[in-house]
Amino acid sequence: MRDVAIVALGSNLGDREYHLRRAIHELPMRVVRVSAFLETEPVDAPPPMFLNAVAIGYTSLGPHLLLAALLDLEKRLGRKRRGVKNEPRIIDLDLIAYNAMRIRTPTLTLPHPRAHEREFVMKPLRTIWSAATPVAALDAAAPAAALPR
Repeated sequence: MRDVAIVALGSNLGDREYHLRRAIHELPMRVVRVSAFLETEPVDAPPPMFLNAVAIGYTSLGPHLLLAALLDLEKRLGRKRRGVKNEPRIIDLDLIAYNAMRIRTPTLTLPHPRAHEREFVMKPLRTIWSAATPVAALDAAAPAAALPR
């Protein structure tokens, strides 16, 4: 398990803290850092408020397989996709970065193209990002605007 991944988590339905904790426990990676939970206003989405976090960990899955595993985990935890963009959800898992990889396919773009615009991702990430964190290699992959300040 030498590959490093950053996953953003969010929930705005039901027991949000429980949903985040359960998702973190079941992430398909060895989690080494988790941010504090942060309550945020929905962005381009209807209420209620979100609870967000970011996790950093090691994985043996490639980026496409990791994304598939995250989508499967969302489904197992009760997320229902009804084709409505940004609808309220029990759990939302976004692959933000994977090593220093840059990928652009129809199903996956890395680093996440809007992460640096989303305070609900960047604020928790800033609390766990440091030179000592095993994501230092991501510096080369993320645009300067996307890196925590």
